[in-house]
Amino acid sequence: MKIDFTSVSDIEDLRAVPPGEYECKVAEVRESQSPSGHIRWGIRWEVVAGEMVGKTACWDSLHWSERGLPRAKYVLQVLGLDTEGAVSMEPNELEGNLALVQVAPEEREDPVTGIRRCTNRVPFAGYQPLARNKDVKMVKE
Repeated sequence: MKIDFTSVSDIEDLRAVPPGEYECKVAEVRESQSPSGHIRWGIRWEVVAGEMVGKTACWDSLHWSERGLPRAKYVLQVLGLDTEGAVSMEPNELEGNLALVQVAPEEREDPVTGIRRCTNRVPFAGYQPLARNKDVKMVKE
């Protein structure tokens, strides 16, 4: 077999949507442990309006560490969740909540494989509140 790899990129592009702002819902939350040992919640943001409806805009994380708590509080406030005093919540309580999400491209090299990957990320303050509605219907405009 003869194959010409000259036009094959060395970057694995995992982005489903181009950079920009999207009305999104929290479609899924996965709890895991970070390499430093604290709990983190991985959030999958799904586009709910426009031509990209139904696509994953990006994944983002809330880190339940002293350093990560200010951003976690900010994101929860944007989602309209209670952040006053001591609160108790489960990851699934975020699911269905809406936000305007800003996604920007990020390129990283996998230290094990050396493969460069392009993904979408959310800047630190890349969220804005939308009306809280867990029963949003996804409709292409």
